[in-house]
Amino acid sequence: MTKRLKIGYFADGIWAHNAFLKIIEDDNFEIAFIVPRFDTRDQILKEFATKYNIPFIISENINSPEFLNKIKKFNCDIFVSMSFNQIFRSEIINLPKFKTINCHAGKLPKYRGRNILNWVLINDEKEFGISVHYIDEGIDTGDIILQKTFGISDNDDYASLLSLAHKECANLLFEALCQIQNNTAKRMPQQGVGFYCSQRTSGDEFINWDQNSREIFNFIRSITPPAIGAKSFIKDKIIQINKSSLLKNAPFYKCKNGAVVGLQDDGFIVKTNDSIIKISDYIYDGKIKIGNVLTSKTFMGGGL
Repeated sequence: MTKRLKIGYFADGIWAHNAFLKIIEDDNFEIAFIVPRFDTRDQILKEFATKYNIPFIISENINSPEFLNKIKKFNCDIFVSMSFNQIFRSEIINLPKFKTINCHAGKLPKYRGRNILNWVLINDEKEFGISVHYIDEGIDTGDIILQKTFGISDNDDYASLLSLAHKECANLLFEALCQIQNNTAKRMPQQGVGFYCSQRTSGDEFINWDQNSREIFNFIRSITPPAIGAKSFIKDKIIQINKSSLLKNAPFYKCKNGAVVGLQDDGFIVKTNDSIIKISDYIYDGKIKIGNVLTSKTFMGGGL
């Protein structure tokens, strides 16, 4: 009989909830302990821990000698990181027999780093990837176990990609654990030139109306709710823009970028650097009229 794979689970958020429920239902796996993010202390994971009698361990520094001594007694076969936000150093990475793995919503070696689902839309990608990989001392640089890609259409936005990733990250992580359990997992070194994406921060949500229509369309859909939403100003009032669309056969001409140049029953038209774009879902405490100018002046409000 195959020995159960004993897992130390470092996790946070919906991705982690979905993966936990798949793992806990399979008799081939045992979750020995759960470590949540120190800053959020995921309450749903805490409820899971209580329900299944799993130790729930909070640590500000998972690389500290005190924490390492605490988890050594569990004799885990593998550690799993799912949306965890601390860096794993060499000692903790190599503590379990099968080392430490991570699920990353990016097509490695491209799209390492942070806020990947925002960046793939900003960059007008036609697909995004999910990768399960071994953790090494780099950031998202370890050998890949499994990788899967998913198409992106113009109908997609941050919300649709996030919903898909929440589901598929759990599925791919579970599949990787099954392969490790069955000794069929491969280690595939990352090939080619990769790149990192920086974390999006306060102020990054403001639209640059000097970009072309396609770039603005991609930017708006990249941070649609549940992200913060794209922002602009009309005079001194903020307008939040949640949805835009590209107009078929739109004219290319020069005019003041950001100017409102048309009104429709279901939205309004704004001049971009090359053409025009339709805004159809927005929040604004004021009246939209021809001649309004949307600007992106500096405003340090909530981040992404």
